[in-house]
Amino acid sequence: MFELLSADRRRTPHHGATPVLISTVAHLIVVGILLAVPFVYVSTELPPVPDMLAFVVSAAPPPPPPPPPPAAPAPSKPSAVKPVPTSGVQQPAPVEAPSEIVAETFVETESEEGVPGGVEGGVRGGVVGGIVGGLVAAPLPPPPAPPAPPPVVERGPVRIGGDVRAPALLERVEPEYPSLAVRAQVQGVVILEAVVDRNGRVEDVRVLRSIPLLNAAAIEAVRKWRYSPLLLNGRAERFVLTVTLNFSLATSSGYLPHRPDGANV
Repeated sequence: MFELLSADRRRTPHHGATPVLISTVAHLIVVGILLAVPFVYVSTELPPVPDMLAFVVSAAPPPPPPPPPPAAPAPSKPSAVKPVPTSGVQQPAPVEAPSEIVAETFVETESEEGVPGGVEGGVRGGVVGGIVGGLVAAPLPPPPAPPAPPPVVERGPVRIGGDVRAPALLERVEPEYPSLAVRAQVQGVVILEAVVDRNGRVEDVRVLRSIPLLNAAAIEAVRKWRYSPLLLNGRAERFVLTVTLNFSLATSSGYLPHRPDGANV
């Protein structure tokens, strides 16, 4: 029996593993090719994938519409007015419009009779239908006081010269040559400034050029002079002018003649 088994094993041919491996690899290659063909076909048909993707944001949905206003309440039905029984109740008589308008009756002030029948609480001489106690009109306010006159600004004396001429000299007094000046043989020119008031009288004298022995005689004489008033725009004004007196021993009167404006040459 052992011999038979050993004899059969020796007869069995031993081919090896190489043909099986080659067959397996061939089947794998064929299956791979069959599986790869559909992927290649699909990749050629797909569109190219863009590099940048745009995200679209959809707008917010509109708000829901406001709810409808509440329905107006149904008008209530007026309740039926129950008739009031008029039995035994006196109804007022309807007032008829007057056919004509009559003026109101006024009571004379001096009359003592008044309205026939009188009016309760009335006053003698009152008006029918007047207001109890009456209304007294408020006294009118006094008129405003007139504005005060503007203060009078005292104007200084007007200086004679230019377009302003000295008024006429109405009265002049000759100066007396002082005996002391005659004995001392003093002579010369004394210049004075005289201020004349609105009446033409000299009110002030000031010495501009002095000779001590002759000043007093010159001032005393000029103070007695009188001029006609100086009128400017119809108003008398004070004025000031210069008076020149020349004392000379060669003249009998002791000074030179006056000019019409009151000054000496």
